[in-house]
Amino acid sequence: MGNILISGASSGIGAALARAYAAAGVRLVLWGRNSERLEAVASDCRARGAATATSCFDLTDLPALNAALAAAGPIELAIFNAGLGGSLPHDAIAQDSAATERMATVNFTAPAIGANVMADRMGKNGGGQIVLIGSVAAMFPLPMAPVYSGSKAGLAMFADALDARVRRRGVRVSLVSPGFVDTPMSQGLKEPRPFLIDADRAAAIIRKKVAHGARHIVLPWPFAVIAVLAGFIPKRIVRAVLSAF
Repeated sequence: MGNILISGASSGIGAALARAYAAAGVRLVLWGRNSERLEAVASDCRARGAATATSCFDLTDLPALNAALAAAGPIELAIFNAGLGGSLPHDAIAQDSAATERMATVNFTAPAIGANVMADRMGKNGGGQIVLIGSVAAMFPLPMAPVYSGSKAGLAMFADALDARVRRRGVRVSLVSPGFVDTPMSQGLKEPRPFLIDADRAAAIIRKKVAHGARHIVLPWPFAVIAVLAGFIPKRIVRAVLSAF
């Protein structure tokens, strides 16, 4: 993969993925919201031999997103990693409209737009690969984060549907469903973080499995087991257990 796009590259899994892919002969197009952190990641990547181009903008600014997509140039691997998380305060009944719009835009609308644009471009150019970073939260109805789990569930269905449509054009779509990764987003959670792994380890797993063409990557592995086992438990019991948190 010579030309790689990574959104959310200024921290967390995105920054770790940028470093993991950085090498001589690789061109990285890195997007992020924080210009200082984004430039620090780009500098690390250049030190590893990669050429880099950065674009600093907020994914809720959809005109800026479309402009960045147009300016990205040829891309063989597009990783839409940026996301918003967080759980509701215990005293809140539901999420407010502004936070709902922002989370839904960043977690679903923006990556769906980006993946569609890239899929069309890649299909016309002979192929490519798209990676969408979802969450294991898509597999469970989380009462403490209904918009987050809902937006990630929508992204999971979109990834599967898009892959079914574009694979015949030589474009592969992979969904990554991380559990708890030690990133700034997860560090803000008040709930327990079982099976926590660091971002560099997560990036190494993602890179290896994407290279092998995996359609769905769940990490760390215990969450894949939990997801399978949860499928055998009646939904009312799953809901009752989750509602206790």
